[in-house]
Amino acid sequence: MENYTYNSLILQLEGLNVSEESIYPLFLFLFFSYLFIMVANVSILVAIFIDKNLHQPMYLLFCNLSVSDMIGSTCLLPRLLIDMLRPPSERLISYYECVVQAFTAHMFGTTAHTVLMIMAFDRYVAICNPLRYTTIMTNKMVIKLTVSAWGVAFVLVGILLGLTIRLNRCRTMIMNPYCDNPSLFKLSCESVFINNVCGLTFTVVVFTFSIGSIVLTYAKITVVCLTSKNKSLNIKALKTCSTHLVVYLIMILSGSIIITLHRFPQYSDYRKLSAILFVIVPGSLNPIIYGIQSKEIRKLLSEMFQSKKMFAVK
Repeated sequence: MENYTYNSLILQLEGLNVSEESIYPLFLFLFFSYLFIMVANVSILVAIFIDKNLHQPMYLLFCNLSVSDMIGSTCLLPRLLIDMLRPPSERLISYYECVVQAFTAHMFGTTAHTVLMIMAFDRYVAICNPLRYTTIMTNKMVIKLTVSAWGVAFVLVGILLGLTIRLNRCRTMIMNPYCDNPSLFKLSCESVFINNVCGLTFTVVVFTFSIGSIVLTYAKITVVCLTSKNKSLNIKALKTCSTHLVVYLIMILSGSIIITLHRFPQYSDYRKLSAILFVIVPGSLNPIIYGIQSKEIRKLLSEMFQSKKMFAVK
């Protein structure tokens, strides 16, 4: 009969199964990826904060995405880097820390959807109702949209993790590089049917509302652009919407791969890799894409780095 440890407060992370030759190259890749995510997103936030010309709803709403990327990567990557240098038997984590990490990981993913949804609403108002844009997208509305994006994600993830916390645990091995909800409820020897159903429902609801809002918004924007003879409007719409759409597609593709691979245990190594890339890829590309798209951000960042170089030379 298999021995079980019930409700242990110390769990073990399986981590990444990599060869000794690959550990340090992978460590350096993840370390510099994390460093780039933090520097790039902080630079964007500082640029938006100090330049009054960037105090526009589009950029203020994008700040939420940068904050989410930094929180998600900080919660997951440093711990992963430390565990990579430890023997498998020493990759230990407390149950409470694991729950916090799982909550943050799902908040990171869910907030990405909700933030991109409110950014799509901002683009819709700017293009379809340009004359009313300033009266609709006031500072008060931006605050409401921001609170809604984070609040909805908090409630949904709270319910998801709450159903998992109620379960008794009889296992201690987290079969993942970091803690998430499926890895946590798989520690239980009780029936996890409700957890699987709720997890699937959670995914369907988030994806349905996310994809539905994006499709509806862009359909209306497309109609306006096709019926409008204003070339400058069409160029502006194409520029801003293509940026937003690329960011959204990167996020949706990364998340879909993880969700799909969770249903196929035989591909656990690919799932682990995709879980890490879900943190790295959007977090790295989001500031690049928006930085390239915005002339104001490009100009300000260029001036900031040039002034630093001149100061260093002196």
